[in-house]
Order: sequence, then structure tokens, then C-alpha cells
Amino acid sequence: MNSGEYELSSEPKYSEEGTVLAELADSEAEIRGLMELDGASNARLLGEEGRLPGIGVHELLYGVAYSQIVNASFTHASPYGGRFNSNRRGAWYAGLERATSIAEVAFHQREQLCEINWPDEEVFTCPDYLADFSTPFHDLRGGDRRYRKFLKPEPIPACYAESQRLAASLLEQGANGVVYPSVRRAGGTCVACFRPALVYHVRRGAKLEFRVHAETPFTAGRVRAVKN
Repeated sequence: MNSGEYELSSEPKYSEEGTVLAELADSEAEIRGLMELDGASNARLLGEEGRLPGIGVHELLYGVAYSQIVNASFTHASPYGGRFNSNRRGAWYAGLERATSIAEVAFHQREQLCEINWPDEEVFTCPDYLADFSTPFHDLRGGDRRYRKFLKPEPIPACYAESQRLAASLLEQGANGVVYPSVRRAGGTCVACFRPALVYHVRRGAKLEFRVHAETPFTAGRVRAVKN
């Protein structure tokens, strides 16, 4: 895949301070205290100490801008994994278009509300990160019928079984990631990068505010850019 600038989705649990607990503290001393408690179970911190089985300490990033954001994507894997990652090792997911990133993030936030039967509208903010890639990815575009089993929309997480097996095989063979049609936005394109070192030139984009309701279809009018 040729190099280019991609709009990146980010889970709101990631924080530029390295922990979402920073939002609960009023001073640097309180942040340090909370982080000491958090460090005992924080997957990113454990990964950076070489204490996670799914990713080696030598694979993570250090000393570059937003390294903690990138590392969190690979160490905070969902309990059931994602479309192209297992629960032992995450991936950096991105949409080539901001609208695609928005659709993907909103879908999963809405799914979480549905799972717990939350009746109210939820408002949350999510930073949009940009990054550059200049590396070949395994390409699942083109409408090939063989790819359909990797792009099933539901049920989650069962629909990830085939694509997770593909990702595990590709990772073992030394692949860098996958480029594929967005499942949540028709015409959109996504990438799943398997290796932290390939997420290059990360920088902060817009801060987006989402309004999500479990029983209301998400539309473009339910997200807006707000001041950082």
C-alpha cells in the first residue's frame, strides 16, 4: 500500500497523559499516586515492562510523540479481540476518511450501550489522531467473494472468528497489517496495522463530540468538532 495520511479512530479510554486517571486528579502529586495504583494492572504499563505475553517490549514505542497512544492500541486489547486482532494483542485501526473513523467508533459505542440496555443518550468526546503509513498491507478490497467471511457485520464477537484466524496467520508470516472495506460505512476503507513501529508521525487532529443512543441510528449530525 502506498504511503499516505490516514484519519485514525481512537478509543476514548486512551489518554495523552498515559492514563485516563489524569482526568480525576487536581495536581501532579495526585496523578502520580493514582498512576502507581493503576500500574499494577494497566496493560500498557505492563506491556512496556515486558510483562504481556502477546507483544514484546521491543515492539512498543518509546521517546516519540504519542507513543503511549500507539502502545495502548496494542496492549489494551478487548476481552474478545477485534476484527483483526486477538484478545492477547491489539492493533492500530484507522479509517482513510474521517467519516469512516466516525462511523466505526460510533457503531461500537452504540453496541456497548445496547449490551447493557442503557436507556439514555450518552455524550462522549474522542480525539481524532492522524498517522502516516509507508508499508505494504494485505489487501482485502476488490469484492472478491473469498473475502466475505472476513467482513461479516454480526454477530459480535462470533463474526470475528475467521478474520482473527487470518490476522494470526498473517502476523506469523511477518505481515504488517490489513487494508479492507469498512463494515460500518459503505464505501469507506480501513486499515489494521499489526506493528507499533509502522504507525508513523502520529499527531492530534480534531476533538470530536458524539451523541449516541442505543435505540437511535447514528447519523453524521450526531457528531461535531469541539475545542481541544
